[in-house]
Amino acid sequence: MPLPSWMEVNSKNHLTIAGVDLVELAEKYGTPLYVYNEDLIRSQCRLYREELARHYPRGEIIYAGKAFLTLAMCRLLQQEGLSLDVVSGGELYTAIQAGFPMERVYFHGNNKSDAELALAVKVGVGRIVVDSFMELERLNREAERQGKQAEILLRVKPGIAAHTHHYIQTGQEDSKFGLGISDGQALEGIKLARALPNLVLRGLHCHIGSQIMTAEPFCLAAETMMDFMQSVRAATGVLLQELDLGGGLGIRYTGEDEPCGISDLLPLLARTVKEKAREHAYPYPKLMLEPGRSIVGEAGVTLYTVGTIKDIPGVRKYISVDGGMMDNLRTALYGARYEAVLANRARDPAAETVTVAGKACESGDILIRDLALPPVSPGDLLLVFSTGAYHFSMYSQYNRNPRPAVVFLRRGKAELVVRRESYQDLINLDCIPAHLREDLASPGAVSDGKRRGRAKGN
Repeated sequence: MPLPSWMEVNSKNHLTIAGVDLVELAEKYGTPLYVYNEDLIRSQCRLYREELARHYPRGEIIYAGKAFLTLAMCRLLQQEGLSLDVVSGGELYTAIQAGFPMERVYFHGNNKSDAELALAVKVGVGRIVVDSFMELERLNREAERQGKQAEILLRVKPGIAAHTHHYIQTGQEDSKFGLGISDGQALEGIKLARALPNLVLRGLHCHIGSQIMTAEPFCLAAETMMDFMQSVRAATGVLLQELDLGGGLGIRYTGEDEPCGISDLLPLLARTVKEKAREHAYPYPKLMLEPGRSIVGEAGVTLYTVGTIKDIPGVRKYISVDGGMMDNLRTALYGARYEAVLANRARDPAAETVTVAGKACESGDILIRDLALPPVSPGDLLLVFSTGAYHFSMYSQYNRNPRPAVVFLRRGKAELVVRRESYQDLINLDCIPAHLREDLASPGAVSDGKRRGRAKGN
């Protein structure tokens, strides 16, 4: 895969982003290191907002926080005029602490806890996206307890199985998310929502999946949802005013990927909604989209330092790096594919095929198979492309590995947005019960008195 236009090679043969030498960056902040091109994130935000405004003026772009969310990212989104989709109390708390406007927050999730619903109602999030009959009842009770009304969207399953990994298909009938159209549950959910006195139903939400590479499934979902909104009006007289079509637009992970562009998708999607509205003589609903991956995915890269190299004759050559499935779970979880280069020897020609292994104590901890690279040596700096989405947010501390730092690059400057965890951070929440604090002067030892007691059968 050729280098993206926003990445350059300097006179030292080092890769640079936004004028920052990545080798020097790794020396300063260590590896593994998540690196984001802040200018690219901002340009993607603006492209979404401007394209939607051009083709469908009554619209809203809602960033999907689960892709990547920090305090700094919340501030960036606020500056760029985007709203925010959160799916947990932790994500909501991050938005609160960042000072993000609560009226621009959409709270999703198929199993929100009582505490999460209480917090959402208390801080006045813009919309709570309700996922089930049970949640409708629970949210109504919580809103009543607080003396408020909760404005909601109802999540609906449009019955569309997008062409993507089955783990990230979410719009088909057999899904843990939402209420089905074909089985009548969505209509019943609308009737129940309208009957509950402390809920205000504003519209519908759907999401058909992630890493979708063509516009067709999105347009099909829009048609299905507009048809359903018309059937709701016919059956109940209810005119739903908001339509949230979710996100899921794919990005380029390898040179073989050819995702539909933002400027290609939005005109088609807007036209579909408008045509369906005219067909049904239905007032244009407010149209919302929830991109995440397509805003931050390609803007992020991960830097690793090469350690052990193991050449198995006639089999393969492994190069091991100082990260792995802890900081990139997608390969083990989805079989995701990536491409990478040596950031410290960017112009050197490829001369061997290697497999990139992580340091986790798992045979399945393989980041990239059969990658063409220049001859690799310990200490080389490996850059993996397109790791901006669902990497930091899915990080685990498996094998007690601390989380990497996160850095934003902009206009020749590097800004730390998440510091690297220390070993002390790893144990800060650990507790030792009183009965395990005995004999600390001699770990593992058992006192003579206890030995004698056990020998006597006491």
